[in-house]
Amino acid sequence: MFSLLIGLVIGFGLPVQTAINSRLRNIVDSPMRSSMISFSIGTIFLALVLLITMQGLIVPIATFAQQPWWIWIGGILGVVYLTGNIVLFPHLGAAQTVIMPVVGQLIMSMLIDNFGWFGLPRHTLTLVRVVGGIVVLFGVVLVVFTNSSAGTLKTAETRHASLVLPWQIAGICTGMLSAAQTAINGHLGTVLQSPEKAAFISFLVGTVALLLIVAIYEHGIHIRPAFSTHNPWWIWLGGVIGSLFVLGNAYLVPEIGTGLTVVIVLFGMIAGGLVIDSLGWLGARRIKVKAIQLVGILILVCGVVLIKLF
Repeated sequence: MFSLLIGLVIGFGLPVQTAINSRLRNIVDSPMRSSMISFSIGTIFLALVLLITMQGLIVPIATFAQQPWWIWIGGILGVVYLTGNIVLFPHLGAAQTVIMPVVGQLIMSMLIDNFGWFGLPRHTLTLVRVVGGIVVLFGVVLVVFTNSSAGTLKTAETRHASLVLPWQIAGICTGMLSAAQTAINGHLGTVLQSPEKAAFISFLVGTVALLLIVAIYEHGIHIRPAFSTHNPWWIWLGGVIGSLFVLGNAYLVPEIGTGLTVVIVLFGMIAGGLVIDSLGWLGARRIKVKAIQLVGILILVCGVVLIKLF
């Protein structure tokens, strides 16, 4: 029961993190700067976790020579995923910013399993898993492409449903990159014999990449507005929540298995997205959730259960 509660909590925290980072984006006037702050805080937090647990921060030099190059790029993919969510949030709302990447994650995870990419064992697609994928897509159609959901998106950027579609496709693509990051970090955790250290390396690589991108393309690291006393204190929590999400998954997979972890975390993610949308928490745009969308979400979760548990 304790493990299930952890899964729900960290899942709920992911859309909360996206909402926080979106607010931070408005303050520093850049999704890249917002991601940089979040990654930096997450890296510091994970470094403290490693030091407290006496694992150390150093990676053996031989590891760099013996392992494939792609084992170190998880952080880069994480940057794209996190920054993508920050950009998507104002256009899609919290619920869709959760759901569209989930679709991408499922597509990519089935491809990775089927072809054994990133050094993982192959798991050939079965009829049940294919049916599960179809059920997921049907659930997404009910949630996203109904008149009720399209009609709620009336910001200056998304007054017509046709303008929402590119953002939804972008959400699916970021989700695919997130699934690849998870597989890469999982392999790195096995190599380093520490999922915590793998998470730290991923965050560190992402932080360095963002520092360089912001310094070069945004002409310096200008984050002074974030330190204004007029800002809410919680704008600094995005990186900590992201770190806890990674650590929570690292703890849960050995305890309850990958399949059940994904399903429980998904429940938490969708619940968090719906709550933020319906209540307008953390400065998010308030979006009314309709009954047909709840039905679609239930169908989507059933599809995920078929894919991950059978």
